[in-house]
Amino acid sequence: MTDNGSGSAGGGGVRLVRVPDDRDGQRLDNFLLGQLKGAPRSIIYKIVRSGQVRVNGGRAKPERKLDAGDEVRIPPVRLETPGEAGTPSKGLLAAMDASIVFEDARLLAISKPSGIASHGGSGISFGVIETLRALRPTQSLELVHRLDRDTSGLMVLAKKRSALTQLQALLREDHGAGIRKRYLTLLAGRMPDGTMSVDAPLHVGLRQGGERHVQVNPAGKTSLSHFGVLERRGGQSYCEVRIETGRTHQIRVHAQHIGHPVAGDDKYGDVEVNKRMRDQIGLKRLFLHAASLEFTLDDGEAYLLDAPLADDLREALDRLR
Repeated sequence: MTDNGSGSAGGGGVRLVRVPDDRDGQRLDNFLLGQLKGAPRSIIYKIVRSGQVRVNGGRAKPERKLDAGDEVRIPPVRLETPGEAGTPSKGLLAAMDASIVFEDARLLAISKPSGIASHGGSGISFGVIETLRALRPTQSLELVHRLDRDTSGLMVLAKKRSALTQLQALLREDHGAGIRKRYLTLLAGRMPDGTMSVDAPLHVGLRQGGERHVQVNPAGKTSLSHFGVLERRGGQSYCEVRIETGRTHQIRVHAQHIGHPVAGDDKYGDVEVNKRMRDQIGLKRLFLHAASLEFTLDDGEAYLLDAPLADDLREALDRLR
C-alpha cells in the first residue's frame, strides 16, 4: 500500500508513503508530523527510535533528510479522538488571529504573545503551530524557526514548501548573512556606551527532570551576539540585540555572561533585580522581544518584517524612571 498524500493518525494499519518532490530535503520528524496530523512530537520520536518507522526498509534517525521518492513506512498510531483531544480555546484562537502582522502568498508572520510555546508537547496541548493550523485548517503551515515560550515577538511561518526550504537555508548561513535578527531587551545594570559584542560558545545540557540549561563552555557551539544601549532608565539598560547565530537561550545566557542579565529572567537572571522590577514597574515576565527579521528570497524579493514591542513590556518600560 503506497500513499502519496498526507494522512491522519489513528485508524488503519501500516502505510507506505512515497516522499513527494516538494518534500525533498525535509527532516523525517517533520515529514511524519505532516503525515500524522495531531500527533505530538513525543510520539513521533518514540515510533522512530523504536524502529517502527522505516525509510527504504531501514531504520532512520528523526533528523534524517529525506529524498524525493524515498518510501517511508508509517505504523498506525493511536491518538485521542478530536473530542478527547479538544481544540484550542476561542480565546487562544482569537489571540493568534490578532497576532498576525504580515501575510503574503508564501509567508505568514505573527507577533507571538509571551507564554505561548512554538509547538505543543511536554504537557502543552496547543502551541503556535497547532493553533494556527486550527485557525487555517485548509492551509499548509510550517514553522520556519522557534521562539522560547516566554519570549514575545516576531515568528515566521511558511505557507509553501519552497519558502520553507529557502528560509531554513538562510538560517544555516554563518554570521547572520542569511537572516538579520534584531531583539529588544531590558538588561540589569548600566551597560557601557556603544556596542558590546559577545563571542562565547554555548553548550546545552540537561538538568534532572529533563530541563534544558545552557552555559558558556569552550566545548559548546560558536555563538555571537551584539548588544547596543538604546537608553538607560532607572539604573537599567534598554538595549537592542543583533544575533549572528541562533543558539538555544543565546541572548539570555550571553547577557548573564557579561554580568547584565535580562530583566525578568527566572532561569538565568538576578533574583533581586527581578523582584524589584516586579514591585516597581509591574514586570512579570522575561523582558525579551523579537523585534524584526530581514532577509531576501531566491527571486530577489526583500522582506523586512517588524513586530512592535509588546504592550506589557512597553508599559513596564514607561514606568521605569
